[in-house]
Amino acid sequence: MKIIKKKIDIVVEKTDTGFSAYSNDFPIFTTGRTIPELIDNAFEAANLYFEDENVEIQHENLKFEIDFKQFFQYYKVLNSKFLADKIGMNPTLLSQYVQGHKKPSDKQTEKILFGIHQIGQELSEINLIYRH
Repeated sequence: MKIIKKKIDIVVEKTDTGFSAYSNDFPIFTTGRTIPELIDNAFEAANLYFEDENVEIQHENLKFEIDFKQFFQYYKVLNSKFLADKIGMNPTLLSQYVQGHKKPSDKQTEKILFGIHQIGQELSEINLIYRH
């Protein structure tokens, strides 16, 4: 079995019942009620598509893309003002990106994504203590 090395872009969109995902480059389509379910379903759909070619898709081969507005609607725990403060961005400007009124440049997108990843890393390293 061959392992594909390139990234497959998967576009994620919010729907009334959860999320949908598709690739612009391959006939790969799926849905899920939650983001984790969608990721699992996209992985399965990609492997089904490449099955006849004897190619195995790894999780790192899929690159999920979601627009700012949908991201902040789903991850409500992440406050855009908090993120703006964390990355040194004007909160009003980030709010305009989140609402879809403005489109960030590639450099701004990288800065925002770096901040999101940094917060995710911090959260993953926290252990909560429950005391009586």
